[in-house]
Amino acid sequence: MKIYIHTDLEGVTDLVRADQIPPESEDYRRCCENLMLDLNAAVAGAFEGGATHVTVLDSHAGGGNFILDALDKRAFNDTKPNGKWWGQLDESYDGTFFIGAHAMAGTINAFLDHTQCPRSWYNYYLNGRKLGELAQWAAVAGNFGVPMLMVCGDEAACAEARAFFNPVETAAVKQGLGRNAALGYPPAEARERIAQGARKAMSLVGKARPLRPISPMEVKLEMCRSDMCDEMLAKWPEAERMDARTIRRTTADQLDILF
Repeated sequence: MKIYIHTDLEGVTDLVRADQIPPESEDYRRCCENLMLDLNAAVAGAFEGGATHVTVLDSHAGGGNFILDALDKRAFNDTKPNGKWWGQLDESYDGTFFIGAHAMAGTINAFLDHTQCPRSWYNYYLNGRKLGELAQWAAVAGNFGVPMLMVCGDEAACAEARAFFNPVETAAVKQGLGRNAALGYPPAEARERIAQGARKAMSLVGKARPLRPISPMEVKLEMCRSDMCDEMLAKWPEAERMDARTIRRTTADQLDILF
């Protein structure tokens, strides 16, 4: 069984303050170390649960967050040689995990909640339903018939996963105390939760269903300001402006759901 692990950084263990995550922060290296420890726990759990191959993808801010010397040697690191942001994910995979997840923009008591760009994206909708990066990734994976099996991150991200995917395994590693701070759970306990969740998630292969939105899909994006909407329309001239801050377009391609 093949598993594809997508990663982000905001939802990793022991990252509990907003000022820790910028690359110029003195704590950024430690955040990356925690990412690797969380990721390795998921890789180990997947293999213990019956996986025969695990691919991992460094997705936060376009990559550059993995410490490759610290990666479990059994995992294949996807360097996205095809230039696509979903890397080498294809129909050969049996399921996907999302490690280090955060909740969608506007979620109360969610640590560093946002959807794509926190400075400009306000709300994102697919076929009229508000969603965030978890469901965006699930829709991309669903294009290949690959279901979401497991999510780890803060409590809000895990709750969001359970609202979108059923069945799904979740592993919470902290609790948001508003947007800029979180209460971290003990790292050893958090990683045991991740490993256990990954092991249990393997039993969902063949039971969980891939996310396949009704097509053609309506993609709608509300920006924070009207001038940001102007900028998006310059990039997507085929989009329709609905009001000062909102644009929409339609697509039949699940790999084409982002602006």
